[in-house]
Amino acid sequence: MIKVVRGNPTPEELAAALAVVQIRAAAMAHSSPGAPEPPAEWSAPARIARHLTPRPGPRAWARTYWPG
Repeated sequence: MIKVVRGNPTPEELAAALAVVQIRAAAMAHSSPGAPEPPAEWSAPARIARHLTPRPGPRAWARTYWPG
């Protein structure tokens, strides 16, 4: 049972909220409980290390601090 605690939603707003809850519940029912979720792309180490790091060389110490 869903109960409105605050506010006074219109029938259209209430129907939209219930539709979202029903769709989410149906999606959860269709997912297999034992299957692991794929890792999130935003935390992938490959995404973080896409930029080339400066190669060591005679002036490598200067490139680590000064831009350019």
